[in-house]
Amino acid sequence: MTPTRGPAMTDVARLAGVSHQTVSRVINGHPNVTEATRTRVHQAISELGYRPNTAARALVTGRSSTIGIVGTGDAFYGPVSTLYSVESAARQAGYSVVVGVPTSFDESAIITCVRRLQKQGVDGVIVIAPLRTDGGDIADLAGELPLVAVEGSPAGDLAVVSVDQIAGARAATTHLLGLGHSAVWHVAGPLGWYEAADRVTGWRLAHEDAGIEPPPTLSGDWTAKSGFEAGSELAENDDVTAVFAGNDAMALGILRALEVQGKRVPQDVSVIGFDDVPDAEFFSPPLTTIRQEFSEVGVRSVEILLDQIDTGNRSTRRSSIEPSLVIRASTGAARA
Repeated sequence: MTPTRGPAMTDVARLAGVSHQTVSRVINGHPNVTEATRTRVHQAISELGYRPNTAARALVTGRSSTIGIVGTGDAFYGPVSTLYSVESAARQAGYSVVVGVPTSFDESAIITCVRRLQKQGVDGVIVIAPLRTDGGDIADLAGELPLVAVEGSPAGDLAVVSVDQIAGARAATTHLLGLGHSAVWHVAGPLGWYEAADRVTGWRLAHEDAGIEPPPTLSGDWTAKSGFEAGSELAENDDVTAVFAGNDAMALGILRALEVQGKRVPQDVSVIGFDDVPDAEFFSPPLTTIRQEFSEVGVRSVEILLDQIDTGNRSTRRSSIEPSLVIRASTGAARA
């Protein structure tokens, strides 16, 4: 039996009462088409269920309607949420995505991954780059194809979209100091991550604003286990009444450690996190935290990339997204 073919461009043209060249112009976004004709063509496409041949379209437009994303390959909430938000924003804009994961996160591995995506014919690349690089070689690559770095290096001649981590950490620390705590202890994320370094900076600045010498930081690795270990150490110090965790997972570990040591939250120790993971409001007690608007990160990253694709102009735009404080039951006034 001969398989039934799907609708072709000529079928759309016949139903819309136009030439197949006009249908092609509408599909490829050509400006020299009247709005009435464009509407008829789209109605015919919808009625027939016609799906354009992307390979043929790429030959006409010189574009693949595909965006490359360089991901981290890890399962941490921030990078994963960023990846999903970028993919969603690309899909909404009519683009498909190809994800590449570098073998490591040094700059040469990132560049190799971008080159691989470039060979696959992507129109541009978004690099989710939370780990420190000097940004120089990646910026050079941005001269060859449209490119945006998310949480990327502040140095280098390329477009960057990021959440204002310093402002978020400053808000978290200021909230605790405003509750009467004499100082805020910080369990920081791993060295080499932009977010971790910026959150330490914001934490320090909040203490400077209040004229307070900050206590020494403790180190974690973004996991609840490392938070538990740091929390166990902090629980032995009766001077600790407030803790700012570098992310919500470590905050969860801190809450558990304090419970094991017989410390009440927030009566004895207030705890605040960073990220506002979906489960944060169900922690015990519900976690005060800093919310990152990952959906906005995706939208802005794709907007800046598509503007480069459409105009052919390289962008060095820096777009910073303000986080917000979400107050729940894990923070309270300092004990008298």
